[in-house]
Amino acid sequence: MAKYSPFIAAKAVWQMRIRKRPFVLSHAINSRCNMKCSFCEYWKAEGEEMALSDIFRLLEEARAFGILVYNAWTVEPLLREDLPEILAHAKQLGMVTSLITNGLLLEKRIDELKDLDYLSVSVDGTTSYKDIRGISLDRIMPGILKAKSIIKNPLLLNCVISGKNLDDIEELITMAKDLDVKISFEPMYEFQGIENNTWNDMGIRDMDKYHRTVDRIIEMKKEGYPIINSYTYLEMVRDLRTEFTCHANDIILDVTADGSIENCRVHRKPIGHIDDGIANVWKSTKKLRKDIAHNCNKCLFFGYVENSLMYNFNLEVAQHYEWM
Repeated sequence: MAKYSPFIAAKAVWQMRIRKRPFVLSHAINSRCNMKCSFCEYWKAEGEEMALSDIFRLLEEARAFGILVYNAWTVEPLLREDLPEILAHAKQLGMVTSLITNGLLLEKRIDELKDLDYLSVSVDGTTSYKDIRGISLDRIMPGILKAKSIIKNPLLLNCVISGKNLDDIEELITMAKDLDVKISFEPMYEFQGIENNTWNDMGIRDMDKYHRTVDRIIEMKKEGYPIINSYTYLEMVRDLRTEFTCHANDIILDVTADGSIENCRVHRKPIGHIDDGIANVWKSTKKLRKDIAHNCNKCLFFGYVENSLMYNFNLEVAQHYEWM
């Protein structure tokens, strides 16, 4: 994906480093999904969703707080009929808009998303895709192709590396190049709420093969394939090494479908609610957020790690990570 303009990058630095406020609103826009992936915990907690008027209020308050990026994700945002109105409102407020989807409804709905700047589609394999997601890859490819012809910025395929798709990774990278899209990688995170037999089936267990696979990702990035991750991050992924200072809750304001504010998408500790006011929650939870980050065992979600490394001015990451 194209890097932000110098103006937006400067605004990001000002917002995060000087004002000490988040730059991204990551909104779990609904609690429903049209896939039931065994490794995902989000669709199992279907509950209340914010009304359109409340989301408008959230966007307005977030923008007034200095947040410039709106990211709609989980469980499946394309299931919200009012998604076009939400994206339009964010754009009217001057926000950059992005969306993460499983792609199943993309062909049907992409024409409606005229105010979408960036699009990420979860594609975890080629041959293994059906085994992982329960449907054929052919079901989402027409939507990817159609979206690519409409979205102005490069489309991103995001692949979660698991024990199921190690044989597919090189083919998936080649497919991304042939499609003229970008691709990102991150290792599967074994959520505690999922049964152990799922992780025994899906988890990364053959470590030698896993290391060779990630080394090949690094080689293909050096060869010019459209992989957006930095070398620093990919080496961390290869070694499953989480030796970094996490700044996820300095960078991103995570809001759930019912309006709760959480510290991050992994540990999901509630720290407030939008009804309390973003500024009030942010100010009152400064120590709590710092303590959570300090005591965290950390994850390797690429958006958290790469942006945390950027936050600390890691030069290699700044040079090679195509920051969305």
